[in-house]
Amino acid sequence: MHFFLKVGLSLVRMKNLTLLFAALLFIVFCTVTIYLLEPDTFEGLLTSFYFVMTTFATVGYGDYSPVTGVGKLFTVIMYLLGIGLLGVVIGKIVDAFSIFRRRKEEGKLSYTHEHHIIIVGWGKKTEMALKEILSSDPSVEIVIIDTLPTSPTDVTMNRVHYVQGDPSEEGPFVQANITKAKSVIIFADENIQVASLRDAKTLTIAITCERLASNVHTTVEVMTEKQLANFSHVKVDEFILSQETISLLAVRSALHQNVGNIVTQLISRTVGEDLFEVPTRSEWKTYGDAFHALLVHGATLIADRQKMDINRRLQEHIPSDAVLTVICDESTYQSIISKSGQ
Repeated sequence: MHFFLKVGLSLVRMKNLTLLFAALLFIVFCTVTIYLLEPDTFEGLLTSFYFVMTTFATVGYGDYSPVTGVGKLFTVIMYLLGIGLLGVVIGKIVDAFSIFRRRKEEGKLSYTHEHHIIIVGWGKKTEMALKEILSSDPSVEIVIIDTLPTSPTDVTMNRVHYVQGDPSEEGPFVQANITKAKSVIIFADENIQVASLRDAKTLTIAITCERLASNVHTTVEVMTEKQLANFSHVKVDEFILSQETISLLAVRSALHQNVGNIVTQLISRTVGEDLFEVPTRSEWKTYGDAFHALLVHGATLIADRQKMDINRRLQEHIPSDAVLTVICDESTYQSIISKSGQ
């Protein structure tokens, strides 16, 4: 008994690859040996291999069994050692899956895919952004970076990944594969009460992003407009003024009814009409050409990048680097895209 306990402990302490190699070697040894001991009982190596595996896993089915004394003795030894070895191998496999799941929950795994969206900071805004992104694009994946000890989302969600770490350091961004990301969204830290300190931390994170991947589109939440000057030396593609945006929207809604509902429709893919980017076509020479062609499809051209005065510049030629934004529903957008590819 002490011998088998000692052997079992030795197997448990083995490295995974060593144990796997030992298990395969033992199976091959038993397959060949039992065939050589009883060639009349086992018609070939495939039959002896079948006998060995069923003996290890289920104590055999009884359709094949040794008839000689030597064969029976070897089978008993093979059973005692083999079932223990197979049990340890299965235990190691289960343990490996458990370790993988735990590391994923703790945000310790590196993300290796491309064209994903990185969201920095977890909170109510992040949760809402997560739902909006997942409903807007059925293929895009999201990586969340935060200091929480475990993932704030269900780890079974294949499109959402968690990286644990301080976002002001480069380690978590390298782990999140920022150089291959589609875009980065930096939310202000909700745990910091002072708005200026929130923006200071956001600035530090933005500097880290620029240093690691200056080509990746970055959207930053800023609490107060006066802090924008501090971001002047950092490449940030878009700013979201959190407090000012809500206040201005509330005022516009009070002065002009339904403005709030219109804006809500435009920024949410789950309600009403949406904003989409459409590619230019060779037959569109001027903004007027694009405007009228899109209008036929049921879409309204409203902007080229930040320029929203398209309706007063219909005679101007469309530049080669134009990024046209339209208002329409999902089906209209898909119709426009399908015709653009023809």
